[in-house]
Amino acid sequence: MKPCLFEYHRPRTVAEAVEMLATLDNAKVLAGGQSLMPMLNMRFVMPDHIIDLNSIEELAFLRNEGDTIVIGALTRQRDIQLSPVVCARIPLLSEALQFTGHTQTRNRGTFAGSLCHLDPAAEQPAVALTCGAEIIATSRRGNRAIPMAKFQVAYMTNSLEPDEIVTEVRLPASPARHGYAFVEFARRHGDFALASAAVLMVPARDGSIERCAITVGGVSSLPLRLTAAEAVVEGNPPEQAYFIRAAEACADIAVVEDVHAGAAYRRQLARVLTRRALLRAAERLSSQPRV
Repeated sequence: MKPCLFEYHRPRTVAEAVEMLATLDNAKVLAGGQSLMPMLNMRFVMPDHIIDLNSIEELAFLRNEGDTIVIGALTRQRDIQLSPVVCARIPLLSEALQFTGHTQTRNRGTFAGSLCHLDPAAEQPAVALTCGAEIIATSRRGNRAIPMAKFQVAYMTNSLEPDEIVTEVRLPASPARHGYAFVEFARRHGDFALASAAVLMVPARDGSIERCAITVGGVSSLPLRLTAAEAVVEGNPPEQAYFIRAAEACADIAVVEDVHAGAAYRRQLARVLTRRALLRAAERLSSQPRV
């Protein structure tokens, strides 16, 4: 199929882009285009205007700001995956990006674009939720910071206002000593996951787990933080018995059922992957020297 007719705009500054978005009716923003272009061709979306951000050079950056890694809206997934800063400070994101599509799509796709698209089976929203990312939305009114937990509203629906664009994503850098893991199950590498699990754990001085974040993706209409599972792990030593108990929290989550997998199958996948991710994160934690 072919997209419907639309007017194409290519602003060169953020100010120009937000002005267009505020004044043009039925406009869509184009960054990497790995989700938008297929949806245009299948006419799932039929905009009157396309605002292409790719000439706005100020949006293509990756900065280390002490305890925060800041990723611009036009920074490509492949650049993030290979970034020494991200590999050292947020290795969970680097690991998850290995499962995102293929090299060709990561060469064009953007981290911010994936968060905006909010496919529940995508890897990057799950990581953003696990890490406690903050999304910076810009309009003619200025900037607005939105925690990832509030950014995702419903199935493929974010909390951006119609005149806002995402200009950057801010992620807390992980502590020097921490455990992490991202695992997923898909029919083929590069496909969207039938289920995934992301884990980030931080130890206390006595060797117990002081903080643990667990997110499952692909099983519901949104990535889900498993707060009940996190409560089982936190305050306890990183031992398999607690991980098995934590994974059982997946029995209570609401799951989707479609042609790819039934509800019971997805729930079991979530349970198994959560346990595997916790075990892998604990193994990585134990291999790091205590400071």
